[in-house]
Amino acid sequence: AGMRFFLQYVGCFFAFFSTGFLIASTWTDCWMVNADDSLEVSTKCRGLWWECVTNVFDGIQTCDEYDSIFAEHPVKLVLTRAMMITADILAGLGFLFLVLGLDCVKFLPDEPLIKLRICLVSGVMLLIAGLPGITGSVWYAVDVYVERSSLVFHNVFLGIQYKFGWSCWLGMAGSLGCFLSGALLTCCMYLFRETSSGRLHSAYSLRKGYSSAGTIVTHVHLPSSQTATAKMYAVDTRV
Repeated sequence: AGMRFFLQYVGCFFAFFSTGFLIASTWTDCWMVNADDSLEVSTKCRGLWWECVTNVFDGIQTCDEYDSIFAEHPVKLVLTRAMMITADILAGLGFLFLVLGLDCVKFLPDEPLIKLRICLVSGVMLLIAGLPGITGSVWYAVDVYVERSSLVFHNVFLGIQYKFGWSCWLGMAGSLGCFLSGALLTCCMYLFRETSSGRLHSAYSLRKGYSSAGTIVTHVHLPSSQTATAKMYAVDTRV
């Protein structure tokens, strides 16, 4: 039981921070940051929803939102948005299910197997959430790197060149955390589910055996109506 509690709390710890990292990376503005810091007096960051410019001397930040979501955007931006939002929703639901499945939470206290199944479901959801999260963040980072490398290779200088920023790193870290917590909850908790199921099955079989034995003894010692000859044979049989 102690190891099961430990795995639940470790999985909850990673699920909590992973969900927070995914949500933070989706709604922050530094997926791309300018790479030529020494030549600039301001830091330019691009996110999935807006672009911000921060003056390095006074720290004043100015942000410009992109056009409406119904406007035409690059495929990279649209798909990354969709994958990160999907990862946020799945990771959030997985974390909520995990909280309900914790043994310290007074939810279905008399149904330990159901709580274990809830933990398994949350683990599966976290594993699924990690897939679009890691796909969107890594794909975005690779696309930024390839674009920058191609410009450098062709000696093209457009004034500002970008590299992937800390929001992209948060997306990768959150996705890896989802994979880790999901693996703990699905693989390790499944072993405890098998053990608990076996114990309950053994207890049920033992209880059933006792009930059957009691029924047989009852029929032997408490006959309903017998003749004198039948009582004599019954006494001889018991002896």
